[in-house]
Formats: sequence, structure tokens, C-alpha cells
Amino acid sequence: MYQPPHFQETRPDVLHGLIRAHPLGLLVSNGAEGPVANAIPFLLDADVPPNGRLRAHLAKANPQWRLLADNPLAPVLVVFQGADAYVTPSWYETKRETGKVVPTWNYAIVQVRGIVTVIEDQDWLAEQISDLTMSQEDSRSAPWAVTDAPAPFIQSQIKGIVGLEIAITEISGKWKVSQNRPTADRVGVAEGLESETANSADMVQLVRSYGGLDGK
Repeated sequence: MYQPPHFQETRPDVLHGLIRAHPLGLLVSNGAEGPVANAIPFLLDADVPPNGRLRAHLAKANPQWRLLADNPLAPVLVVFQGADAYVTPSWYETKRETGKVVPTWNYAIVQVRGIVTVIEDQDWLAEQISDLTMSQEDSRSAPWAVTDAPAPFIQSQIKGIVGLEIAITEISGKWKVSQNRPTADRVGVAEGLESETANSADMVQLVRSYGGLDGK
């Protein structure tokens, strides 16, 4: 990933936070005919040494798992996309001063590289789908649990999936959130996003936080 120094994010808690807030990752691996990619939800076990671990599962009908099983030492890439927003030059003070501005796109993203183990153990898979479900259901007033469904039905579903454990070898983050702009431009981006762009609250907060604008 192209990483200008002012966009690098290296704090583990921040990187892990984005993964947990946006767990649908894009799993990318190499096949005989080129790259293969699938979007699947992941769980992060950050305390597993040395660098943490991702857990997920794929449908057995999905051929990507066989590619992974046949190449057990081949590294994979998982991409987690956080908040993003288009940034118009009209929000920049520099536009009024010099006119020397162009549009851009702000975003926060985490990339994880690692080595995959394919798992077909039924007990592991049962724990995986339970943990994944509760990671999303816990905040609901009446959370649904896997055990709410008939056990034979769940067992039949488990037979149709395979598990993945990815031992993390590298994790990197890029928060491109207007840090490279003058203060007045950063203020303009935050105010513009607040007033003109729907569903931009997360990006507004990132622009303010990384741009030193909190409290302004």
C-alpha cells in the first residue's frame, strides 16, 4: 500500500478498532488464473501472539478455500475499509486564495497480511459462528443466538462451511483525512462534510481529530 508518512497510522488499538467497527474484509489470494477476492466478515483475536489472528469462514461451494488449502504457506491480504468521503475543492480556503486545488477522496483503511490455516473441525466451526454472531448481536436489546435455531439445522449449515485462521504477519493503516492540507482547508473540509454530505459523521470526526481541529 502506498504510504506517504503523514497518512500512516501505526497504533495497534486504532488499527484493531477499525477492523472491529468494519469487520467485512476483502480476502485476496492468488490462484492459477490470477487474484481471487471475496468479501467475508472477520473476527480479530488481537491478543494471540505474536501479531494477532483473524478468524472467518467460507462456504464450501466457494472455490477460494481450496486454493488456500492447496497453498498453505502462500500469504494472503485482507482489506478493511473504514469511513470514506469525496472532498470538493470548494471547501478549501486555498481555493479562494490561489485557486490551485483539485478534488480528492478521504478514507481510512487497514490492510492485513498473513498465513492461512483451513479448518474443517466441526467444534471449531460451531464456536466460530457463535462468536461471530454474538459480536454483532450483543448490542441489540434482544440478541439472537445460534442456539435459538434448531440444533440439527445448525449442524447442517456447519457442514456447508470451512473455517479460516489467518496468523497476522503484517498490519498497516492509512488514514488519508486531510492532514496534508493547511489548517483553514481542514476546517473547511470538516464544515463542508457536516453541512453537505450525508452519512459523513465518521469522516468529519477523523478530519477534526487528525487535523488537530478538536475543540475548534
